[in-house]
Amino acid sequence: MVGSTVDVNISQKTLSFAEYLEYSGKPGVLYELDRGQLIEMPTTTGLHNLICKFLTVEFLRHLVSENLNLVAIDLTGVRTEENTSRIPDVVVCHQSFWKKVCERKGAAVLNFDEKPLLVVEVTSQNWRDDYSTKRAEYDRLDIPEYWIVDPERSRVRLCSKIAGGSSYAERDFLPGDEVKSAQFPGLILPVARILDPPDVDYLVREELRLRQELEQLERQLNAERQRAEAADRRAEAERQRAEAERQRAEAADRRAEAERQRTEAADRRAEAERQRAEQLAQYLQALGIDPDTIN
Repeated sequence: MVGSTVDVNISQKTLSFAEYLEYSGKPGVLYELDRGQLIEMPTTTGLHNLICKFLTVEFLRHLVSENLNLVAIDLTGVRTEENTSRIPDVVVCHQSFWKKVCERKGAAVLNFDEKPLLVVEVTSQNWRDDYSTKRAEYDRLDIPEYWIVDPERSRVRLCSKIAGGSSYAERDFLPGDEVKSAQFPGLILPVARILDPPDVDYLVREELRLRQELEQLERQLNAERQRAEAADRRAEAERQRAEAERQRAEAADRRAEAERQRTEAADRRAEAERQRAEQLAQYLQALGIDPDTIN
């Protein structure tokens, strides 16, 4: 719940839902519509704002990580009855619903056919409304999950629709517990962190710092990978050069072997010629002819 309903009626005139959507009140002030009566929402506390911002960011983080076509938004109206519109602190709904709301003129309110999947109220002075009136309205509207974050009582009450059940089933989570969403099983948040949340701006800066460190590490790893790939290319070039040298050496060996074989063949031919010359000389000598006198 955004604030208290102590200052209930700011106008005695009963408004229709259409008139409420076009109503222009005090600058910077939000109004709920309670069966045709405008209710001014007082300024919230710092802790209230911290809790809302923290939950919105955590819901968004989960929706993005799960690649769900859903959005988490704060201070958006939800029409619960014909002339009633509540303003939960956080709403999770389909992106298409939120797009339709943004395209319409007037107050940002989800209509009956744009039912949220989850709503959150952070209690303040009118905590009874969150536990009773609004709980009943969200239950009748068949919103699957309703969180009541109660800093005063140090607890988070989770109201969820159980399969086959006609109304909300409740479970309280206390400091030391973790709230486990029934609608989004992967969404788990420590109660202590919800009730005493860190500054979301700090979280954003810290995430940015970690992202920058990760990007720098990735750049370093990429540079190392490129250096390793360059070294691999150089090693492959050296291997190819060595292989070329080996092939050239083998070709030189083959040429040398061929030359040796040609030399040996020439030697054999020369030896054969010499032997034939000796045989011829012996034959001539046997005939009484001096081979040296033959021109």
